[in-house]
Amino acid sequence: MKTFGEKVVAFNKELKYSGKLPDGFELLNPFFDNPETLTVMTAFYEKFYNDHNQRKFIIGINPSRHGAGVTGVPFTDTKRLEAVCGIEMKSAHTHEISSVFLYDVIENFGGPERFYSEFYINSPFPLAIIRKTIRGGLNANYYDDKNLFEAVKPFMIQSLKDHISLGLDTSEVFILGKKNAAFIEKINREEKFFDKMTVLEHPRYIQQYKSKEKELYIDKYLIALNKK
Repeated sequence: MKTFGEKVVAFNKELKYSGKLPDGFELLNPFFDNPETLTVMTAFYEKFYNDHNQRKFIIGINPSRHGAGVTGVPFTDTKRLEAVCGIEMKSAHTHEISSVFLYDVIENFGGPERFYSEFYINSPFPLAIIRKTIRGGLNANYYDDKNLFEAVKPFMIQSLKDHISLGLDTSEVFILGKKNAAFIEKINREEKFFDKMTVLEHPRYIQQYKSKEKELYIDKYLIALNKK
């Protein structure tokens, strides 16, 4: 019987999107673009998910180019992958502001071993979306464009089913970002995936716009996540 971590690694290795996207958007699949991403992602899930525990689900939006788009680990840039998780990535060096906040929460929760033993983080669309511009590619969210959402929605639904099948507790789900939550709620009304949705402000929003109140938001996360 595969461990939770082995199932995540298998999911990531098979991850591919074959549908169409509206003009102006393209995808970044970190597991195909950099061989070391597979190596460090596998090391992460072997280290923190080497068990058969049921976990609660924390849902982000979709990976960024500097976080999971490089390391293959949601909300984890190379700095925190090495400094906090003890896994070095030699081919890339990234700093991602969402990762800064989330790892402050993880530290206050009791560290990565305790946190990851209880929670699994991923996204309904687990590949990075890039909006092509004159100045180059920019991070995009799956909900930034109506046609983009409609194009990727079936893939998102299947992705959520696949995540749940890893061994997730569906009695309560934690959604990061209010706009993200509005779209997940639409899907949940149709699919009945989760009994309760708890919405938290997105780490990027907190770091960018509410940094002076950061401690209050860390407390909000801890209160929500520590519920028994």
